[in-house]
Amino acid sequence: MGVEVDAHDARLRRVVAPGSVVANPRTSCDHGAVDDTTKKKITRSQRPDSDAFKRFITEKWGGHEREPVARAAGAPFAAERRARISGQFPGVRIIAPAGDLAMRSNDTTYRFRPHSDFAYLTGLGVDHEPGAVLVMEPTASGHSAILYLLPPESRDGEGFYSDPRLGEFWIGKRPGLAEFSAIAGIETRPLAELPRGLRLASQPSPAVARALAMMRMVKDAYEVDQVRAAVAATIAGFERVVGEFPRAIEHKRGERVIEATFDGHAREEGNAVGYETIAASGPHATTLHWISNDGQVRDGDLLLLDAGVEVESLYTADITRTLPVGGTFSDVQRRVYDVVLEAADAAFAVAGPGSTLREIHLAAMGVIERRLTEWGIVPTNDDPDAALYRRWMVHSTSHHLGLDVHDCDKARRTAYLDGKLEPGMVFTIEPGLYFKEDDLAVPEELRGIGIRIEDDVLVTTDGVENLSRALPRGADDVERWMAALRR
Repeated sequence: MGVEVDAHDARLRRVVAPGSVVANPRTSCDHGAVDDTTKKKITRSQRPDSDAFKRFITEKWGGHEREPVARAAGAPFAAERRARISGQFPGVRIIAPAGDLAMRSNDTTYRFRPHSDFAYLTGLGVDHEPGAVLVMEPTASGHSAILYLLPPESRDGEGFYSDPRLGEFWIGKRPGLAEFSAIAGIETRPLAELPRGLRLASQPSPAVARALAMMRMVKDAYEVDQVRAAVAATIAGFERVVGEFPRAIEHKRGERVIEATFDGHAREEGNAVGYETIAASGPHATTLHWISNDGQVRDGDLLLLDAGVEVESLYTADITRTLPVGGTFSDVQRRVYDVVLEAADAAFAVAGPGSTLREIHLAAMGVIERRLTEWGIVPTNDDPDAALYRRWMVHSTSHHLGLDVHDCDKARRTAYLDGKLEPGMVFTIEPGLYFKEDDLAVPEELRGIGIRIEDDVLVTTDGVENLSRALPRGADDVERWMAALRR
């Protein structure tokens, strides 16, 4: 994706402690709003309130034992990360909230996803711990970690069947404090024991968020494996999408067919999509973040698919391919496509240990500027910094990738753009060209064509590895790949 959007900002409130340093100040462990909703549900309920019913509904249940749990694969790596951040903030309490359930409408919540810094420091993923807070208390030798959680309602109490947030009747079995401790390797306590002072809002320091962003720029071995898994699942999703092109062409909102196919695949094979899928056909491909996906898919058009599977550890891929709906590029489509591919290849040529995202971007832009100038569509200008060619490619060529699709966004700007790339860093290369339907500055044959090619890249000791290389990039390869999938 070319433009960064942080969905957490709009939905989660801040909960921090005076004098504490918070890993992510924009999340919440204040679950009072949801508790109020729970009360409303109980009030509206037609459930009997007699003592006899209350006794009967909590009796004669078998199979109450919770299933054994194992240490999360990411837990040892999370422990090492906590040790590293501890070393950077001696004597300072560190708080990392998971965030809370966010209301979608009235009393209906969005599916929960913990904040990425919380997942990074605990090794926990998926949707088990809304309201949880990791607190790292300073000690003489570093920090001790405590994970505060909302324990599930006991079967002996009314909440077992009446509490839609914690009751097993509503949400099924979930790990208790002991199970979470075994999974994460962290001491656990009930959220009710979190000191009241740690729930009071104040002006938090961004220091820990920035430090974690800097740490997350270099992936450990576990993180690299998770990104690889996300990329593999995403490539399989692209293959499924091509198989649905005939149905998409038939449907009045074919873009939704594409979106639903990929999103369904992401839920089957991972946790969800890492971001809203862009399924942009024809002129819609010239809108960088086209997520309405309500248009038709027509034979002869190009379809720009920008999508990524988020695996259950919450690491995501971010891949874009621009595909000819009918299976074959037209001459003018291929001409634009080849320029974008040339720009991507130029970016790959300079990428590696010691290079910077700025240098990678400039390499891609050099191709874009040169080719568009040769086409005669870039006006002459005496200002060497005018960069008029950027009218048709306004986003950046690269961003870091990991737990967030635009990973490490709290890192210092100088480190993000001009810091030297190191082995273990994962980022995208995604140049594009976008000629809008009503762009009178270009020939008519170009109008309505939008093309982006995006790959996920791992920095190695001696270069880079294109993690998404199994997905064809060249125009001829794309056509052969699509033909094989349609047989």
